[in-house]
Amino acid sequence: MLTSPLQLLHINSVYELGLLALAALVAGLVRGFSGFGYAMVFVPLASLIVGPVMAVALIWFIDLPFALPLALRSKDDADVGEVLPLVIGSTLFFPFGIWMLLSLDPSLVRWMISLIVLIAVAALAIGWRYRGVPSKQLSLSVGGLSGITGGLANMGGMPLAIFWLAAQKNDAQRTKDNLNLFFGMEAIISGIMLWWSGVLTSASFNLALALCVPFGIGLVIGLKGYHLASEQLFRRVAYTIIMLSAVLALPILDSWIR
Repeated sequence: MLTSPLQLLHINSVYELGLLALAALVAGLVRGFSGFGYAMVFVPLASLIVGPVMAVALIWFIDLPFALPLALRSKDDADVGEVLPLVIGSTLFFPFGIWMLLSLDPSLVRWMISLIVLIAVAALAIGWRYRGVPSKQLSLSVGGLSGITGGLANMGGMPLAIFWLAAQKNDAQRTKDNLNLFFGMEAIISGIMLWWSGVLTSASFNLALALCVPFGIGLVIGLKGYHLASEQLFRRVAYTIIMLSAVLALPILDSWIR
């Protein structure tokens, strides 16, 4: 019996493949413009189609070819002293996030993520700012939260974006450089853990190959759009992305998204 291309990709219809491609395109736009939030755009919609475990694997495979070059390009301008404690904290807690992904009810996990992000965005919107230079303990704690959210939904960039956007000393470009360096370093570490846990599979790799094109197109457009935007606009867009992504991830909207 002949196997159709859709079966090889573990997709039931062209419609589902189109939704995934659209999600990848928008995620790429977000990735290029803000440097974060792309997983929270892609994972909720992809989870409705292929389940949360494969959705996490897909976004890891899709972003990898872009994360490493962006990290290399940003390494000279990023603050390595800020990034390293966050990478350490994330690495330590990433396995716990994977355990949550594989063990807890997906709806419960999505509720937790959305509520945490919405509270954080509300704090920023009312004018909260972190004063002073972040301590190593705070950086490790934020990195740990990033590891947990990264392991359970590949959304490790959200705590970091909120952390760096809240810091008055960081401008938009420094925030992007820090995020790019973090994502590049963490992509290698998280990939080893996800593979060891059985999250990364040949099936998710095959489907990710088909989605790299729309993601890459969106990334290029987003990068060009970022250079045309002011820092004030960048922060407004960043906060809006975080909020909309968190709302989109609410399980109560599943039927509407479908």
